[in-house]
Amino acid sequence: MKYTRIIVTHYGGPEAIRIIEEEYPEPKKGEVRVRVLAAGVSMPDVMAREGVHPETPRVPYTPGWDLVGVVDSIGTGATEFQPGQFVAAMPIHGAYAEFICLPENELIPVPPGLDAAEAVSVVLNYITAYQMLHRSAKVKQGQRVLIHGASGGVGTAILQLGHLAGLEMYGTCSPQNASTVLQLGATPIDYHTKDITKEILGRTSDGVDAVFDPIGGKHIWDSRKALRRGGKVVVYGTTTSLRGGLSARRSRRHRSHGMGIIGWYIVRRWLLPGQKRVVPYSIQTLKRLKPAMFREDLLTLFELLKQEKIKPLIAHKFPLVEARQAQELLQKGGVTGKIVLVPGY
Repeated sequence: MKYTRIIVTHYGGPEAIRIIEEEYPEPKKGEVRVRVLAAGVSMPDVMAREGVHPETPRVPYTPGWDLVGVVDSIGTGATEFQPGQFVAAMPIHGAYAEFICLPENELIPVPPGLDAAEAVSVVLNYITAYQMLHRSAKVKQGQRVLIHGASGGVGTAILQLGHLAGLEMYGTCSPQNASTVLQLGATPIDYHTKDITKEILGRTSDGVDAVFDPIGGKHIWDSRKALRRGGKVVVYGTTTSLRGGLSARRSRRHRSHGMGIIGWYIVRRWLLPGQKRVVPYSIQTLKRLKPAMFREDLLTLFELLKQEKIKPLIAHKFPLVEARQAQELLQKGGVTGKIVLVPGY
């Protein structure tokens, strides 16, 4: 029997995405085969396709950071899961497929009854938001935060979790997404027409306690200006790397592109103790170094989802074979919430 998966044939634009069919993968010793019910579409997928993400694999490869699905087959030596069990995983690449084989220790059980699209939003977006808030920034009730890209997948997750934490929140967004940001408990700031630093200082007098910045590059300096003394900029992306079509011109990997300026700000942190700090966040690094923490945080978030204390916003569902269109929509910008691929949709 054959199944469908998506591959990236070369580093570049959406034209690099192809659909292939091949024989079902068979789980090796200690592996579990999962039938994918939903796979998230994220900016790291786009950055990897363009060859500018630190986790960019060699081509050809199947993209897809996060998935939820159902256990389909068990390899020899795998004992923790049973066929039919609802599971989640963050393989970093490989999720854009109808089936995927993974080591069983990569899988985390998902409470039955949850919506697959909402559950997959938790795997990357909400755990990123949760760990940045509570592991990196270590926010406390009543503190002020600024969220760049507040209407996106991670942005809306920060807003919902920040509301639960009792934070005073400000979020940059386009005018058409201002109502969403406002409904989620934050003061929207139009990044097209407003000087964000002036807006923050005008509304707070001394700035915010934390800024969450997915843009990176020189934008970090502007984020730092919005901080009060002792505050932190949590940097979790370098989307400036996508501007100008770097990899499309050179067609090769540039996995460290945009990281140098972050290193400079980290050095400044040690040169200026007690001042405004820059803290890089990498979900994949934290997962590798502290897998038990990743598992604990993800299970906490699934419980919040089960209790309806969080509600992921689903921007759009695409069939798996429309992965190219899904990435094009995301890269165009202005998306509210999470884009999800649903095999068989």
